[in-house]
Amino acid sequence: MSTNRKTISVFALLMSASMLFTGCGAHSSGSANYGTSSAYDEYAPQYSDGGADECNDATEYYYDQDYQEINNEEYSIINESGFNSVKAEPLSTFSIDVDTASYANVRRMIQSGQKVNADAVRIEEMLNYFHYDYPQPKSGEPFSVNTQITDCPWNSDTKLMRVGLHAKDIDFTEREPMNLVFLIDVSGSMYDEDKLPLVQKSFSILADELDERDRISIVTYAGTDSVVLDGVSGESRDKILSAIDSLEAGGSTAGAAGICTAYEIAEKHFIEGGNNRIILATDGDLNVGISSESELKRLVENKCKSGVYLSVLGFGTGNIKDNKMETLADNGNGNYSYIDSVNEAKKVLVDEMGGTLVTVAKDVKIQVEFNPAYIKGYRLVGYENRALSSEDFANDAKDAGEVGAGHSVTALYEVAFTDSEMKFDSSDLKYSSADEGKENGEYLTVSVRYQEPDEDESRLLTYPVTFGAYSEKMDDDMRFAAAVAEFGMILRDSENKGTATRGSVLEMLDETDLKDDQYKIEFKELVKNSKI
Repeated sequence: MSTNRKTISVFALLMSASMLFTGCGAHSSGSANYGTSSAYDEYAPQYSDGGADECNDATEYYYDQDYQEINNEEYSIINESGFNSVKAEPLSTFSIDVDTASYANVRRMIQSGQKVNADAVRIEEMLNYFHYDYPQPKSGEPFSVNTQITDCPWNSDTKLMRVGLHAKDIDFTEREPMNLVFLIDVSGSMYDEDKLPLVQKSFSILADELDERDRISIVTYAGTDSVVLDGVSGESRDKILSAIDSLEAGGSTAGAAGICTAYEIAEKHFIEGGNNRIILATDGDLNVGISSESELKRLVENKCKSGVYLSVLGFGTGNIKDNKMETLADNGNGNYSYIDSVNEAKKVLVDEMGGTLVTVAKDVKIQVEFNPAYIKGYRLVGYENRALSSEDFANDAKDAGEVGAGHSVTALYEVAFTDSEMKFDSSDLKYSSADEGKENGEYLTVSVRYQEPDEDESRLLTYPVTFGAYSEKMDDDMRFAAAVAEFGMILRDSENKGTATRGSVLEMLDETDLKDDQYKIEFKELVKNSKI
């Protein structure tokens, strides 16, 4: 993934802050003030310039009314994938992604009337925010894989292929015990109502789901880190809630020190065969100690070898460091969600608790091999920061994404059949004859590699996609996914959006049975209310 960052600045900072860089074992404190009437008051945060690589009611959405006053959000630049020639590149390889932060964040931007930042739009995360009616896996397999090919609604020269993966569901009453560390950012940048107060409500909701099997710790960080709870029983609800309610925001942000301490506490209470996980709640504004993406990546890559997973919950507006939060989750073997309401917290931490907290397969990679006899070109929609080389597919040392219980993963490809009018610049290769494989009736083969949570050697599953996968009529899952992808491309002003318009998205949604799914219904309203 590119580590370039794009910073949007609506108003320049009126006062710069000096920063002290320390290692994981060192702590510092500090604060900074703006000479404005922002809601931060004396709790106004320090901001990194981002260029340093130095070490050491439930449905109410929270939107800052003074949002336009300070907008210092950061996103990794997305270089959109183009089409590839099958003769030149017959293999497409990527890591799965079950993060959903992008959709919730984009929803926040649209509902608050903000212009959507193109680099905040990760289409794969928009697709994977929603539930699809994919079949349950066969006995003994961690997930099912299904495919469909149909006409592409935004490009008459291509077809649209869906690869859908669904992880096995679990009976959560029979789950393994959990060792959870709530790592909470209590720095000055977390002062606003949509930050620390919403964090407290979110973790209080999760606390209601815990019991005597679980061990709960709370670590906070600002200028320094502090252990608020150290391995208490999950049934000590009053003690957990009291600790959460006592938190207050103020100071600078020594996030790396807090991360180090959280891993120490998680390892101290490690449960063999259990679910050992840190849940980090932050706006991502790490401005003391380790703060660059590359250093954060190295930090959590080393720490996750302990068997402790790191998931990230993003909060707030105007100062989100999305790039850093995604880096932490992707390299900490966890997932990344954005919380903009109590309802979203319930979705992530209760309704989808299995997917968020219980890993059923790790380092999951998908490789699609296209048959040049039938397909001459393809484009993976989204997953730009999850692309892998073909050699990485069989390399068990190469990290990839994790799948939680009940999670669905959806990937869309635009594919050009050999009779398409599309042109591809590639030389015919001696050993890529278009006649090879023509009689097998297979468009392509989807291969999946994964590791069991407690193993380090991958297993391989293969799924040939035959002529029977093609249908002129989309099913509801395919039509809804296509509508989400179209909307994402419009928001990004993608050069591949073809004929996609807000009207065409709504037309597809009108033809789709949304099955009283509140999130899909909300998406339709979001499209209606968007100003694109």
